[in-house]
Amino acid sequence: MKQNISVELLIFWKNWHFRLLIDLTAKMKFCLPWRSTGVFVTARHQDEEIELTRMAVRFELEDLGMRPDPEPLLTEMIHEAAYRENTVGLHRLCPTENIAKIDRSVLHSYLRNYYTPDRMVLAGVGVGHEQLVECARNYLLGTRPAWGSGAAAHVDGSVAQYTGGIVTLERDMSSVSLGPTPFPELTHIMIGLESCSFLEGDFLPFAVLNMMMGGGGSFSAGGPGKGMFTRLYLNVLNRHHWMYNATSYHHSYEDTGLLCIHASADPRQVREMVEIITREFVLMAGTVDVVELERAKTQLMSMLMMNLEARPVIFEDVGRQVLATRSRKLPHELCTLIRDVKPEDIKRVASAMLRRKPAVAALGDLSDLPAYEHVQAALANKDGRLPRTYRLFR
Repeated sequence: MKQNISVELLIFWKNWHFRLLIDLTAKMKFCLPWRSTGVFVTARHQDEEIELTRMAVRFELEDLGMRPDPEPLLTEMIHEAAYRENTVGLHRLCPTENIAKIDRSVLHSYLRNYYTPDRMVLAGVGVGHEQLVECARNYLLGTRPAWGSGAAAHVDGSVAQYTGGIVTLERDMSSVSLGPTPFPELTHIMIGLESCSFLEGDFLPFAVLNMMMGGGGSFSAGGPGKGMFTRLYLNVLNRHHWMYNATSYHHSYEDTGLLCIHASADPRQVREMVEIITREFVLMAGTVDVVELERAKTQLMSMLMMNLEARPVIFEDVGRQVLATRSRKLPHELCTLIRDVKPEDIKRVASAMLRRKPAVAALGDLSDLPAYEHVQAALANKDGRLPRTYRLFR
């Protein structure tokens, strides 16, 4: 039986996957982008190709504004609010006015600065180590890339500076629909607090906390592994029928992290929705039930092991871990660390997180959105309630 090899190149989180027969390993030279004239990275970037790519980028940006699910846009906004004008807070999506400025020289400059050997990992699964090393020597070393062999410019190595803050986008969401059936007009709120980087010891307690919060949409079909017993389902979606979504996210980077809760509801109930989410943040630092903690740890380990059943995921895991941490933890090592997470660890990391300024992103009809200072005050209260406001006229 012929054995398959999976080889992956990871350069600054960009990856290519190749599948080839083990007795045809020598043909790697036709697959690796430094030697192939048919691969995009080293192809002569024709003006027509670049223009087609510009059109695709414009279409994706327009589509982003018309999607019923605004999660990608909210993720962009919450990072902008949390890390104001620095590192991961800078725009990840290309501004429309910059699309026309991208040409061959810009692409080559980017590749020359970021696609360098010190930012590169070659990972293989199903192939012998010596064989993979020999192929790398034969077909990677001494090869002149299409973008030239000039020295790379200085790459900004700034450390992320968490600032907290708020970013809002007033938008009419009444016409957002996937088809003839009208979609309800919703206001979307995302509140986040700084957690930790994936290099710190508290990374796994935060991962367990995120799994314990869980959540999802109000119309989820449920089922095994769906997380229907997570806090955001039990305390939010099951108790407040008007909430359309409540989901926890954890973004972790080399020097920082961000734990967020995304919620959506009718614009007339925005204030109540924000108070419910701030209360859930405050409860994170309270009593942790042993049963819910064990359930969250079991679900996290289950997801980890199920993902690693696929060979492409295995070598992606190898490459990403080595690229990020210069080493790799095996699945059983990670499971041991997850099992060691205790209720006091969850309470400790949550309490430290609540001492930071919040980051808030809001999209839709924001006429009833509480002031940022009120959100900050609610997170500082032991009950998570917003300060009361009184109006003479409504």
